[in-house]
Amino acid sequence: MPARTTIAEIARSADVSVSTVSKVLNGHSDVAEDTRRRVQRLLDERGYRKRRAAHHRGHGALVDLVINNLDSAWGLEILTGVEEVAESAGLGLVVSAVHSRAALTRRWLDSLLARGSQGAILVLSDLDPGTREQLRRHGTPIVVIDGVSQPPPDVASVGATNFAGGYAATEHLIGLGHRRIGVIGGPEQLACTRARLAGYRAAHEAAGLPIPRGVLRYGNFYHDGGLRAAQSMLELDEPPTAIFAGSDMHAMGVYEAARQFGRHVPSELSVVGFDDLNFASWTAPALTTVRQPLHEMGATAARTLLRLIGGESLDSASLELATSLVVRDSTAPPESD
Repeated sequence: MPARTTIAEIARSADVSVSTVSKVLNGHSDVAEDTRRRVQRLLDERGYRKRRAAHHRGHGALVDLVINNLDSAWGLEILTGVEEVAESAGLGLVVSAVHSRAALTRRWLDSLLARGSQGAILVLSDLDPGTREQLRRHGTPIVVIDGVSQPPPDVASVGATNFAGGYAATEHLIGLGHRRIGVIGGPEQLACTRARLAGYRAAHEAAGLPIPRGVLRYGNFYHDGGLRAAQSMLELDEPPTAIFAGSDMHAMGVYEAARQFGRHVPSELSVVGFDDLNFASWTAPALTTVRQPLHEMGATAARTLLRLIGGESLDSASLELATSLVVRDSTAPPESD
């Protein structure tokens, strides 16, 4: 076999997708017979053999999804995107929740190396250099989704245009006439938090507006973090007339704080979230939010992993999918004095 022959090259020669080649390799039946023969002929001609890790103790080919937590709609959206592509490619998916605990991460890593997974998608607060090095030595390709910081140039990553999302949310509120806009970021160390706040600041600068004092808070992306942050802002002598929340769950906390303080949304407090999770359109009022394409991020990461497993080179190691503002009923012009 020529050293550079890859699944991707065979797919191009056969005029089929990488997932179709993977299905033929793994003996799946949902491939047209003519296509199967064409792909198999190319595999035989080029002497292609599956990676030794593709099977372990009789099980089918596996990939791993490793995520900090699966107790939110955010994580489930990513999971469904990964699962959709893995299933289409005929791959088994092993899901591990490590809850930001080093011991669980080590346990997952040991299990992955033992069962011979073909690759891994990592949705972690941070990618430990030691873990990355072990995976590299083992020859296990990885793709990072929305990491704490920009991964090294040799690590593939998939994220969203967080700066653009923060800018669009703030620009929308400024356009409605708000001049005192609070903002609740996620954990301060996260790259997505920094990018969203940079967009918030840039929108103020573009409008020639000063950023109000005392209206920046950090949270944990969950309801309780948004609640505490909004409570502290609404206690100010000059509370904000609008709040840009770093997640839809944060926004739900802002709703609760507004209820506690007797502030009607949106006439007395406009609220913008970030994510556009499934409940955003069901809330009362329906939430204006920045849509983050979470399902597509998971699917894109899985397709990228398939390319790496096939030995294909990437045009760019880092991909950012577009965010978009979804305007609903939780934003309105501020009340006139």
